[in-house]
Amino acid sequence: MKARSTRGAIGVSWWSRRFLEVLESFALGTRLTRGRSYARKGQVLRLDVTPGRVEATVQGSRAEPYRVGIELPVFPATLWERVERDLAAQAFFSARLLAGDLPAELEEVFAHAGAPLFPSGVAELTQRCSCPDFAVPCKHLAATFYLLAEAFDADPFQLLHWRGRGRAELLDRLRALRAGATDPAGTPGPSGPDTGTPDAAIAGPTSGKEPVPAAGAARVLAGLPAIPLDEAVDRFWLPPVPLPDRPPTLATGPELLLRQLGAPAPAIGGPGLLERLRRAYRTFGRS
Repeated sequence: MKARSTRGAIGVSWWSRRFLEVLESFALGTRLTRGRSYARKGQVLRLDVTPGRVEATVQGSRAEPYRVGIELPVFPATLWERVERDLAAQAFFSARLLAGDLPAELEEVFAHAGAPLFPSGVAELTQRCSCPDFAVPCKHLAATFYLLAEAFDADPFQLLHWRGRGRAELLDRLRALRAGATDPAGTPGPSGPDTGTPDAAIAGPTSGKEPVPAAGAARVLAGLPAIPLDEAVDRFWLPPVPLPDRPPTLATGPELLLRQLGAPAPAIGGPGLLERLRRAYRTFGRS
């Protein structure tokens, strides 16, 4: 298996980049660089994603490949049921997921349920490799992380499968919940139909005591009064309110790149140059 990316960053979708942001924020230095090289050379021979566990076989310097395992706790069934109700209650999510896409607002839904979709620290991951390297993650684990990100690019539902809900089961649940929102006579249920009123879409479901934040157009239109079309023709193509904020991104320090690359060669300054650059990055980061 070779990484499709031959140079530059690996991962093109927002979800694979968010996953790699977490990994790269651990400041693993040259191990990530060597892991990318392994991924691009095709030294990951096998990659399997199952609920809570990723298993891979990586060819190292020895004849026998190394066995790699990365574990992440799956979400319990009760939490998945809450998330599914929240997703089904807004047509925006159902339409995007049924089309095979993960909207960026999905991360907010999981965060609202108290279960961040992405690991927030290395301690949340259990990492094992049969190689003799004591470092965790080693270059074989790092290569697996990069190939895993590309697997998420190819099939975003692999990320949700790792967290405990496969594509077929999730989509079947969403279809059933959406169908249950409308009775046979076509009367909206508590969650509203696919083409329900703005108020129903904005209110969203209730999971526990707090309503789920509106997403997509519902967020933009929340609280706006109904205006007759003939009074709004002159501004029909303009957004009625400012567009929503960008999806959340991982906050990192200004010197993360320096920690990733390590000290330069002595011929161009060595550790002394690294320290001067670090002070400069901190100064620029404050300005």
